[in-house]
Formats: sequence, structure tokens, C-alpha cells
Amino acid sequence: MGYAQLVIGPAGSGKSTYCSSLYRDCETVGRTIHIVNLDPAAENFDYPVAMDIRELISLDDVMEELGLGPNGGLMYCMEHLEENLDDWLTEELDNYLDDDYLVFDCPGQIELFSHVPVLRNFVEHLKRKGFNVCAVYMLDSQFMTDVTKFISGCMASLSAMVQLELPHVNILSKMDLVTSKKDIENFLNPEPQALLSELNKCMGPQLAKLNKLLIEPVDDYSMVSFVPLDLRKESR
Repeated sequence: MGYAQLVIGPAGSGKSTYCSSLYRDCETVGRTIHIVNLDPAAENFDYPVAMDIRELISLDDVMEELGLGPNGGLMYCMEHLEENLDDWLTEELDNYLDDDYLVFDCPGQIELFSHVPVLRNFVEHLKRKGFNVCAVYMLDSQFMTDVTKFISGCMASLSAMVQLELPHVNILSKMDLVTSKKDIENFLNPEPQALLSELNKCMGPQLAKLNKLLIEPVDDYSMVSFVPLDLRKESR
């Protein structure tokens, strides 16, 4: 049985940097992992690419031949991948042993892991092939500067959790770039009622009921929490 990690999150959240760092750390301790590029628009890599979606389809070719923009072209590429799960992907997966660990570096279009079924079907295909799959959701820590952005990040993460139905870890990336780490720490183990109070202060009273509903998943189920990641620290 193989193992797979799906690295997801918004564009620019540090997914590829995380994959590169993970590869180097595993190499240091003598463990082997294989990084897979699932972004048809990617160009440069700081890690060896074991599998590459661009061997199947690339965004530049789609944009040139079909006249699509970047977002529409990327969605076309991912749907093409979905259509070729039983062909291209299966053939590529056959090159790996039962105990191999694959890390999939995914594109950053949020709809791919919030409501479009492409990645969900991709995950189901991996499971049918005998892989244990987990998800790592990356969020830029510099994004978490106030309660409204924190709630937005929570909702995006929760969407991915519900859509993919996988064991799930949320990571606050780029902690080395944060100037005031105390502000971030307030969001790592948040007090829901304090969040609600702050949210009500910065939004109109007509939105009080909506604010309460947004806080409830954090309060009732403790479903969304974040782990800070500072790549400068040896212990992380």
C-alpha cells in the first residue's frame, strides 16, 4: 500500500517551497519521497520532479490552441487530467512500489479543492490504486492579519476538508516573514467568543447573525486549526 500527500492551498501560499523543503529534509534523514507536479502552469522547480502533468497537457498549449485565459485554461487542463486518470495517471503510478510516498504539488485555484470535483475524483482514484491519502492545506501566515481574514481562511480550509474528505492538516506558511508573531499566535488556538466579538466590532450590526454562523464551525467542532511553519528552524 502506497502513501500520498496532497499539498493544496491558494496561489502563492508556499506549496512548492514546502514540497522542496520536505524533499530536502527526507533526503537528509535517508527517507525517499517522490514529488509530483500537478500544476500545468509550473515552470521552475527546486526539487526533482518524479511525475509531471505537463507531459500530459500544459497550460501554455491550451491557451494558445483554444484561446482560453489562465483560469479557464487551467480548469481545462485539470478536467483533461480527470479524463485520463485510468490511462496516463495509472501508467505513471505503476512505476512505484507499494510502500512509496508520493507528494502531489497542486495548482492554487481555490475552486479545485472547494467545489469542483476534479481533485476529489483524483483522490478516489488514488485510493482505488491502494494509496493512503492525506491533505496538507497551506495558508500564507501574512494573510492572517485580522479576524476577518482568519475567518475567510478557515472557511476555505473547511471547504477543502468537506470536499476531499481526507485526513487534513492546516499549515500557516512563511512564518519566517511575519514581523509580529504574537498577532499570529492569537489565531492558532482561537477563543471563538473572542473572535465573534472582534468580528462584530469590524462589521455592521446587520451581519451579527451571519458572523455567529461563521464562528460556529470553529466553536462547536474545533474542526479548523493551524500549525505554524518556519522553514528557518531545524525543528519544525
